Order: sequence, then C-alpha cells, then structure tokens
Amino acid sequence: MNMQQAIKMTAAESALVDAYTAQIGDLPGDGAVLSLRDTLVHELRTAGLPTRRVEAWHYTDLRTLLRSVPAADSTAFSERVDAIVPGSSVLSVRNGQAELKTIPEGVTARSYSESLIDGSAAAGLAVLGADDAIGRINGGLVRGGLEIAVAEGAELKAPVEIQVVQSHGQAHTRFPVSFGAGAKATVIERHLSTSAEPSFVSSVSDVTLADGADVIWIILQQQGPADTHLGQIRFDLGKDAKLHLFVINAGGKLVRQELHGKASGEGADVTLRGINLLGGDSHTDVTFTLSHEVPHSTSTEIIRNVVFDRAKGVFQGKILVAKDAQKTDAKMSCNTLLLSDEADFSAKPELEIFADDVQCGHGATVADFDRTQLFYLLSRGIPENKARAMLVNAFVAEIVEELEDDEALVEALEGVISAWLEKHA
Repeated sequence: MNMQQAIKMTAAESALVDAYTAQIGDLPGDGAVLSLRDTLVHELRTAGLPTRRVEAWHYTDLRTLLRSVPAADSTAFSERVDAIVPGSSVLSVRNGQAELKTIPEGVTARSYSESLIDGSAAAGLAVLGADDAIGRINGGLVRGGLEIAVAEGAELKAPVEIQVVQSHGQAHTRFPVSFGAGAKATVIERHLSTSAEPSFVSSVSDVTLADGADVIWIILQQQGPADTHLGQIRFDLGKDAKLHLFVINAGGKLVRQELHGKASGEGADVTLRGINLLGGDSHTDVTFTLSHEVPHSTSTEIIRNVVFDRAKGVFQGKILVAKDAQKTDAKMSCNTLLLSDEADFSAKPELEIFADDVQCGHGATVADFDRTQLFYLLSRGIPENKARAMLVNAFVAEIVEELEDDEALVEALEGVISAWLEKHA
C-alpha cells in the first residue's frame, strides 16, 4: 500500500496515534528526535498496522489481532520485583521509568531518556524497513529505557537483569547495549506484569558485540494473560564474538518477538535457543533473521514449542548467507508439541544462500506425545496430568540445561517452566 494513501484507522491504530498526540509535549527528545517521531507516527497513521498481506506478518495479522490498546497512564505504579537469579545486578524500568541502583563494576549505564533529550538516540530510532511495525511504534512513543556499555575485557561474575515491569497501560522502552572487545557477561532481559489489568508493551534492544566478546542474553517474557507484547532485539557480532541467545515466552495474550542479527566478523558464532509455552487463546509469533556477511561464521538455532488449548503459535526463521560468506555453517530446527485439537502452530524455516561453499540446513516437526512413553508413566501409577507435564518438561529441559555452567540460572528458568506447566498441563 502506498504510504501516502490514508486508510480508515482501527480502534487500536487510533489509540496509538492518540497516545502520541496526548503526550507530544511531554515526550523526551531534541529537535531531530521529535521530527523523527512525527515521521514514524505519520507512517503508522497512513499505512496502518501490518496485515497478512505483508509477507513478514503473514501469520500474525496485527491489524486484526490487536483489537484495542489501553490508554497510557502516567500514574501507573509497579512494586519492586526480586531478581529471578539471587545475587544479580538489577537495572529496572518500572512503567517506563529507569532506576539505576546496582550498576556492577565494568558497566556504565544511564537512562535512555537522557539519550533522547541530547539527541544521541536519533540514529538508533531508525526502522529496519517498511514492514518494521515494532520499530515504528516504539520509535514514535518510546519514553525510557537504559543505555548500557560493558567495558573492554570486563568479565561480569553475576548476571545483569534488565527488568522491565509494567502494571497496566502502555510502556515503550529501548535498550542500546554494547559489549567491548573480550567482554564476558550474562544478561537477562525480563519482561513481566504485576497486575491482571491489560498492558501494551513495546521494547527494542540494540546489542553490539565487539571482537571476541562472549555474551549470554536471555529474553524472558512473562507478561499477563491480557497483555500485548511487541519485542525486538537487533544484534551485530564482530570478529570471533559469541552470542548465546535464549528466548522463553511464558505469558502474554498477543506476542510478537523479533530477533534480527548480523554476523559481521569472521569467526562470529550465534546460538539461538527458544522455548514457547502457549496456552489459553494466546497468539505468539517468534520471527528470526540472521545474515552471515563474512566467511567462517557459524550459527545454530533450536526452537521448542508447547501448545495447549486454543493457542496459536508461529516461528519464522530465515538465514541469509551473502556471496562472500564462504565456509558458513548454519543449522536451524523448530520442534513443536501440539497438545490440543484446537491448537495451531505454523513454522516457516528458510535459507537464502548466495555462497557456494557452505554447510546449511533447516527442518521442522509437529507432533503429539509419544504414546508409548505416556503409557509407561501411567503404568507406573503416575497421574495423567503429571505424566504429561513430565514429558513436556523433558521436551524443553535440554534447552535450559545448555546453561549448565550457571546452576542458579538453570534452576530459576526451570522454575518458570514448571510453574507454567502446573497451571496449563
């Protein structure tokens, strides 16, 4: 659709535009930032939210699925939440407001609103393309977040938890994070709700790894059952950098989590592991793109999905190998347990290869329980609900167990999974 062709806005589109209009005099930013905000909201007003006619959104018709958006509420309040891993350094953003009280040695951080005010954030607000609805919404409405830098050679002993807490209304946050050469760290980007009232949340993380950096980045999404969560992480790896990216979706009613990355340096290695726990009438979409741009880079992606009730899920994964990216080794798989006749999951793994000396592959499976295994557990006197939960746990446990070097972290994530299964299995 021509961007200049006005359309009749839906209730959700009107609510987002109205939220911008209501806050326009209060949103932080210098002249360049405010001009860019105007442009992004104008594009939203004229093009609207994406529909299934947009290829990247084919399985998530956002214009239809997003029926309403709660009004922004500047008085919203959230209680403090304990770190999921005891001893972590917590950098929190509660209802869009940053709190910086436990900054570990080797890390500098400041409120993202300061970057908006001094204009240094302007370049980072650029969208990834015409279909980047999350970037457009977030860039137009973002108020806060954190700008974080981990120093060259720093080795953080304890995890850093970027804690994004929302009680109701709207929250739009941004997290530019850079890791210096040789830095090592574990970061938990945790999104959660503290009430049953609906929230609309957008969040964009822009992560850069310099040469030789080694980072574990965990996205843990625990929004409430009435919430909409639109998340995006953009990452770029330098020479010999390693990114271990874990995504766990265990909440939300309407969720779109995008992961867009580049292996820009030779020897870069990307590991993606995902667990999607879907129940009720929720809709969760994980969309992943990775561009191998230079020779001798590697990546592996494994996604495990568990779908109950009337839930719907999506995994779209695309690996792109540039002409010069010889000796690329990239593999992707998506495995789904579909545990209800009314549940639905769509998987679309893709390879786009322009080099001729590569090792690349992808695959997807959808299945129910192995009835032999279920029968074995039942024959040992285990109640069916518990037996089913045990089999689901086994299906996803090996993903978490890859973090075996941090026992406390594994225990915390296993606790999240177990709590969700107790409620849904």
